[in-house]
Amino acid sequence: MAKSKGSKKKAAKSKKAQARRLAESNEPVVHMLDRLYATIESRRGADPSTSYTAKLMARGREKLAQKLGEEATEAVIEAIKGDKQKLVAESADLLYHLLALWATLRIQPDQVWDELARREGVSGLAEKATRDAG
Repeated sequence: MAKSKGSKKKAAKSKKAQARRLAESNEPVVHMLDRLYATIESRRGADPSTSYTAKLMARGREKLAQKLGEEATEAVIEAIKGDKQKLVAESADLLYHLLALWATLRIQPDQVWDELARREGVSGLAEKATRDAG
């Protein structure tokens, strides 16, 4: 059943209100990724027959990296198509698989947040030049 114009406007207002609440909240989005990482870590030793995360991690780093690449490709495809809703879904998949790969390699989110903080306020070209030189 198709939504009426009124219900579409209500849904749009609700989404805007939700986004505004998130933007105004004191809890950074980073915390959401930290919680997801903790959930992934908690599934490390779980039964692969009952946990997708455990199954994914049991397959090893190479397969997980391959899966991350597949998810990145899917996100790129949706971006090229211009399908925002599908890009949002693929972006969530991409972030999940990236965090799972970090967990497999024992990379803590704080390590990445620290690197992002180090780069903050630095020209992208200047930052890239320091990586290329090293």
